[in-house]
Amino acid sequence: MTRCRTGFEADAGMSATSLPTPYLRLDVAKAQASIEAMAARARALGVALRPHAKTHKSVRLGRLQLDAGAVGLTVATVGEAEDFAAGGCADIFIAYPLWVDAPKARRLAAVLEWASVAVGVDSTASLDAMAAHGIRPEVVVEVDSGHHRSGVSPEAAGEIGRYAADAGFVVRGVFTFPGHSYTPQTRASAAADEAIALAVAAESLAGQGIAASVRSGGSTPSAQFAVGSGGGGLTELRPGVYLFGDAQQVELGTCAMEDVALTVVATVVSHAGGRVILDAGSKALGADRAPWASGYGRLAEAPDARIVALSEHHATVEWSGGRLPQLGSRVLVVPNHVCNTVNLADVYVIGDGPEAWPVDARGCNS
Repeated sequence: MTRCRTGFEADAGMSATSLPTPYLRLDVAKAQASIEAMAARARALGVALRPHAKTHKSVRLGRLQLDAGAVGLTVATVGEAEDFAAGGCADIFIAYPLWVDAPKARRLAAVLEWASVAVGVDSTASLDAMAAHGIRPEVVVEVDSGHHRSGVSPEAAGEIGRYAADAGFVVRGVFTFPGHSYTPQTRASAAADEAIALAVAAESLAGQGIAASVRSGGSTPSAQFAVGSGGGGLTELRPGVYLFGDAQQVELGTCAMEDVALTVVATVVSHAGGRVILDAGSKALGADRAPWASGYGRLAEAPDARIVALSEHHATVEWSGGRLPQLGSRVLVVPNHVCNTVNLADVYVIGDGPEAWPVDARGCNS
């Protein structure tokens, strides 16, 4: 099995002040607290927890989630599935409407020898493609609950499920992603939409004689409002960002700034024009900015500061009052969307170093 990895060896003499910036800094205690809090939330709902590992891409962090009670991990790509299966995860869901050609089919077949793998589907053509290449993993029918990305209408889930079953696939159930929860006013309503969509989709499968043993959903913003199986909603929750937090989650209200476990350590390199310029640009932070976000990121220790512009290697910070941080000093940046940030890095530096954990599935985007 091929693993897409880059190596890193920390110098035992390195300290936080000698590590070159920008780099990822992970507070493991904060991440562990968030892992345990979401596990408790899932238990309170009476649902299984299957965290989305595309956020952290780390076998070690995945193990912490599994040790806290997760039933398995969610991934977005065959490459991520390869890495986590090789790292010992035995139950993986590729929550994506996978399209396989011959090379990808061979890779998926190899993963199936290592782990139990289910795959998302939202078309009969994708089922035909897998069958044509001789692979029939368990499948979960994706439905649209309001995000309007991939997924069939909930009413059409039975049609896809029936086609899959007739073609020799085992249909595990239905899933959705309530991505429209990513605005400050829609977290609760998106969770309600999700519960209704999954219930309708399960009924659609039942109409075709297929029991939906899994009704999978969830996002970090909607998890607080998710409807459990007792209320006819989810049987499985798939949040991702919760273990780190990021600037989006802070501004959505899902976590506080002091809960954020992952930051980017950056150096102040310029005061030109009275601005604060950092050496962490879009190639370190990612460039996501939601329309409602207050900037391209926040500073953990300067809550009123905002990153107002990004270039590839520059972050321009609007500093609100007080003296500018000294040239050469280091600051902790809270990125807007931590999933993108992690995918740009090779390692997590643990605390102030020198210990580092690899981003095992870094770049495994296919």
